[in-house]
Amino acid sequence: MTRDGFRLGIIGRPATHSLSPAIHEAALAAAGLTGTYTPWDLRPDEARRRLREIRDGQFDGCNVTMPYKRLAYEFVDERSELARRTGVVNTVTRSGAHLVGHNTDVAGVTGAWTHRSLPVAGPVLLLGAGGAAAAAAVALSGRDLVVSARSEENARRLLDVTEVDGRTVSWGSAVEGVVVNATPVGMNGENHVAAVVDAATGWFEMVYAHGETPAESQCRRALKPVASGTDMLIHQAVAAFELWTGQVPSIGAMIKALRAEELRRRDQH
Repeated sequence: MTRDGFRLGIIGRPATHSLSPAIHEAALAAAGLTGTYTPWDLRPDEARRRLREIRDGQFDGCNVTMPYKRLAYEFVDERSELARRTGVVNTVTRSGAHLVGHNTDVAGVTGAWTHRSLPVAGPVLLLGAGGAAAAAAVALSGRDLVVSARSEENARRLLDVTEVDGRTVSWGSAVEGVVVNATPVGMNGENHVAAVVDAATGWFEMVYAHGETPAESQCRRALKPVASGTDMLIHQAVAAFELWTGQVPSIGAMIKALRAEELRRRDQH
C-alpha cells in the first residue's frame, strides 16, 4: 500500500466504461481502507509503462481487461497456476520488485455458480474457446464438460491448453445440462440456437451486458437457475480485492455500488 492508501486501477482500451471502479472503491470504504481505483484507458505502450510503474511501487496493483490480458500475461515476472493454465492475466499484484499475474475469473465462475445455486452435478455445455472459456473450463474441472465452439479444433485446443478432461461437440449441438456462455452471443439481443437453450438445465452468462440476454430471460421464465455476467463481475472482483488487500470484501457493498452506478448511467441516457 502506498502512503496515501491503495492505488489501484484497471488497464484496458476502452476502460472508462468499466464498473470496477465503483465496485472496488465501495469495497475499500466498507473495509475501512483508504485508496482509489482508476480506469486507465491506454495504448499498448502506455499499458506497459503503467505495469512498470506498478512494479516500481508507484501503484499497488491492477485489473486488466480487453485487449491487454495477453499483454499482461507476457509482461509479468511470475504467473499463478490458474493464470498459466488459462493463458490469461486479469489481475496484477506486486511481490517485492516482481509483478505477479493472476486469473480471478476462475474464482468468479465458482463464486457465481455457488451464489446462484447452479447444479453441482450433471453435464456442463461450455460455449466458446477464448479466454473466458478457458477460465470456465478450469473452474469446472472434474465435471462432465462438453465444449462447443464454431471451430472444433479450437474447442479441442482449449481442453489441451487448460489441462481439463472433456469432450467436444459441434456448434449448435444441444446438451441437457447447464450452459455456460463464454461468447458475445446475446449481448446485443442475438439468440442462441433454440435447441441449446431449450435443453439447458441452467444458464451461466459470463459476459456482462446491459440487461438480460434472451437466453437468460427464457431460462428465468422457465424457473431454471441463472447466473449473470454481473454475478461473474462481482465474484472475480472479490478474489482480486483479497489478493491486493488480504481482506475479504463486503459483497453486499459491492453489489449496492454496482446497482447504483448502473442506475446513474441509465439516467444519463
